[in-house]
Order: sequence, then structure tokens, then C-alpha cells
Amino acid sequence: MHTPTYLAAELRLPTNWLDYTILGIYFLVVLGIGFAARRSVKTSLDFFLSGRSLPAWVTGLAFIAANLGATEILGMAANSAQYGVYTTHWYWIGAIPAMVFLGLVMMPFYYGSKVRSVPEFLLMRFDRAAHLLSSILFAAAAILIAGVNLYALAIVVEALLGWPQWVAIVVAGAFVLGYITLGGLSSAIYNEVLQFFVILAALIPITVLGLKSVGGWDGLSDQLTASRGDNFMTAWGGTGIGSDNPLGANWLTIVLGLGFVLSFGYWTTNFAEVQRALSAKNLSAAQRTPLIAAFPKIFIVFLVMIPGLVAAVLVPKIGTSGSDLQYNDAIPYLMQQLLPNGVLGIAVTGLLAAFMAGMAANVSSFNTVFTSDIWAKYVVKDREDSYYVRFGRLITAIGVLASIGTAFLASSFSNIMAYLQTLFSFFNVPMFVVFIIGMFWKRASMKSGFWGLIAGTTAAMVNYFWIYKQGIIDIPSDQGANFVSAIAGFVAGAVVMVAVSLFTAPKPAAELQGLVYGTRSPGMAEPPAEGDDAWYRKPALLGWGAVILAAVCYIPFSF
Repeated sequence: MHTPTYLAAELRLPTNWLDYTILGIYFLVVLGIGFAARRSVKTSLDFFLSGRSLPAWVTGLAFIAANLGATEILGMAANSAQYGVYTTHWYWIGAIPAMVFLGLVMMPFYYGSKVRSVPEFLLMRFDRAAHLLSSILFAAAAILIAGVNLYALAIVVEALLGWPQWVAIVVAGAFVLGYITLGGLSSAIYNEVLQFFVILAALIPITVLGLKSVGGWDGLSDQLTASRGDNFMTAWGGTGIGSDNPLGANWLTIVLGLGFVLSFGYWTTNFAEVQRALSAKNLSAAQRTPLIAAFPKIFIVFLVMIPGLVAAVLVPKIGTSGSDLQYNDAIPYLMQQLLPNGVLGIAVTGLLAAFMAGMAANVSSFNTVFTSDIWAKYVVKDREDSYYVRFGRLITAIGVLASIGTAFLASSFSNIMAYLQTLFSFFNVPMFVVFIIGMFWKRASMKSGFWGLIAGTTAAMVNYFWIYKQGIIDIPSDQGANFVSAIAGFVAGAVVMVAVSLFTAPKPAAELQGLVYGTRSPGMAEPPAEGDDAWYRKPALLGWGAVILAAVCYIPFSF
């Protein structure tokens, strides 16, 4: 049984007027961007997809910033304090290959088919049952994940600044609601670009000063190797099948569970990310969106992993019954101990920006899916475009309120990264198996999508709640259980899809153009924009460059 996710009371920060001034300026800028973006919202396409008009560098930075929420900041630092250098797997094998696959292989299908959302692609490839079920599953997942970010923000603000949790929740929720309601996706994306740089400005001083406090990388490595064992400071040490390691997973479950199923399931089907690419101005820009994001993603691991490792040195018993500090306290603890006023204000602002970016990404994707895929297709059909813009603003407010309600579900997890990975195994993995089989197998029938989603989601939940939680099979950690749940969900969904397809009719070949690999649609064949022949605008070069760079980064941590 995990202890609740509350930060230690003694982490109160010595903030002063300078820190609060920096925080106030940031909130004013955020709302200013919302008001500025409002002028560009004239149609539902403008509100939900920025009119498909944004350049690749903007959508690329927004793509990575949308992921820099509670998962990245508190969650990955907690992962590092608990598991050590194994955290690199979530980036170099658990993100980069999938981001490259999204850009090079899947974006031509998404963007070329002109869909407004990921579930809408399933409507075109399968049938209404698969579309409605995937829309409901995604809407639920988006609200749950937005709640994680909001809850994490509330407990951080309460511990660090002394604000009551309800005040932090209301203030943050109101600002997110304000700028998304005003400017739609454009407001969210431009704020995410700002938040990306604010987050870096917060994490870099924590990382640099943290390393200095423990004697640099050599001092950090020597102390943790002595106290936690040799494997704590390596990426692959102790991951042989049958070997013990802090992560409780072997190389096979890391490669298949994290590197393939969880990673590809998240990055290629999570509409909170894909929506940023769909807002790009052309197919080339849409393809480059996740590829541009891949390069900062390779190096951000150091800004979240090192603070977690430093906290494990400074508080040797962190996360255990012998300490008041949990793993989630790693970064707040270093902020309190290391940062002077002014820099502290930037760090607090960066932390709040991270949570708001994560929440905004999920709320903006929720309002699109709920409005376009549920309300407009099954409840109120064929109304004027302005009606759906108004409804999109209304459902945004409902989404924020629902996020407040789901925020407290995260309280049963001492490591919020484990909670998020559990959600991904339940919701993203089953959707991924349906997508990957539907995109690469023409024979996959219209009915197979619905039953694949049902089987994958059920198998993942059965593994987690029954096989793991009831101790039917001994799995050493939550993260290890998530990897196994992801594999179980993928295999079950794939088997059921194949079985159903063999006994039901396939979709007519004429209706599969642009939806299955090997076929093309007019949107996929669009000519490159003028000037798009430069090397840095070529998706293939960017993609393979990111993969090679991530592989090279593994070398110093492999032994």
C-alpha cells in the first residue's frame, strides 16, 4: 500500500516580494497570450486546430512542452531518486524511437486524411463502434491525466508557498480555463512555447547547483554507487533475465514493455501530443513537429534525472519510512536548499508552468475529442460552425472542473510517474495496437477495432488489479507491473483483432486509401512548400539523426 502523495510540510520556501513579482508577471503574460490569440479564432478549425497554420518550430516546441508536466518534473525526478540512471530508458528508448515513428510513418496518415483527432482516424479506418469507444476512453484518460497535473501543482504550491490546496487548484484551473477558452489551441500552443523556456530556466539552476553540492558528477556517482550499489548508476546493469535491480524489470520487459508498447502507445496515439502536429501548416511541418521535439527530449533527461540523484545523496533515506521526504519531494527539496530569492521565483514559476502545460495539453485535447467526436457526431449533429465553437468553450470549463474532481485520485501513489504509466497501459496501449494493425494490415475488419480496444483494455486492467495487486504473480514494483500490463494489453488486443478479422468482412479496398500503409491520399502527396528542400527540413534526416544521437547517449551509462 502506497502512502499518499503529499509533500513534506518542512519544504516551505523562503519566498519574498521578488519571487511573487516574477510569478505575477508570468500569469499576466499567460492571459495576454490568450487575449491575443482570441482574435484569430473565427471557426471551429481555428479553435480546435489553430486553423492548421502554425510553423514547425512552434508546434515542435509545443509538442515537447505539452509533455513537460507532472510526469516529467516531479515524476521523473522521483523515478531517479528511486531507481537511479534507469530513468534514461524513459527517454532514449521510451520516447525517441516512437517520436521518430510518429513523424516519419504515422503523420502522413493523420495529416493526409485531414482528421481533427486521433479517434476520428479510427472512424475512417474501422466503424462507429470503435470510434465512439476510443473517443470515450481518450476523453476519460485526458481528464485523469489533467487531474494528475492539477493535483501535483496543488500539493507543491501548498508545501512550498503555504497556499491552501483549494486556492492553488482554483487559481491554476482558472488561468488554464481562461487562456484556452479565449484563444483555443493557438493560445495553448503559444503558451506552451513560453512555458518550455520558463521550465528550462527553472531546471538548469537546480541541476547545476545540485551537482556542485555533491562534488560534481564524479562525487555523485561515487556516493550513490557506494550506498545503492553498482547498478544504480548504470542504464543496463543488472537487467539480465532473473537478475535483481532497483527497477524490478529485465531488459526484455524494458525493451518490449516500455520501449515498444508503452512508448509507441503514448507518443503515436495520445491526442494531447498529436494535436500539436495536426495544427502545423503543411504535411512537412506536421512530420517535423515530433522530430524537432525529439532533440530537446534527448537532453531533458539530465535536467530531471540529476536532481533526483542529488536528492538521493543528500537525503539517503528518501522515500522510506526512515525519512519524512518522499521521492516526489526531490526537486522541491533542492529548491528549498539551494536556490536564492529571484532564482527561487523563476523555479517556482517554472514548476507551475510545467503543471499548467501538462494540464492545458490534456484539457485542449479533451475539448476537441468531446466536441468533434462525441457531441457533433452522436448528440447534436449538423449545427452551424459557431455553435461548436461555443460548445467547445463550454466543455473546456466542464473539463477543468472534472480535472479538479479526478486530481485526488493521484493521492494513493507516492510516485506519480507510476500512476501515469498505469493510466497509459490502460488507455494508450490498446489504442496503439488497434492503430498499428489497422494501418499495416488491410485485412483488419471494421469490427476488429472495437473488440481489440475492449480486449486490450480489459487485459491490462486484469493484469494490474488482479494478477499484480492480488499477488497472483510476484512482480517487484509498480513500474515492472506497468510494463507487464502494457505487454498483456498489446498481445490480447492483437490476438482478438486477428481472430475477429478472420470471421468478419474487411473494409472495401476503395475506402482504405490513405488509411493503410502502401496506399496514398491526396493530402499525403502534397508538394513540398517552397524552400522545404533544406536538410533541416527533411524529416528522414531529422528522424535518423535523433535515433543515432539517443543511441550514442547510452554509451557512457551502459557499463
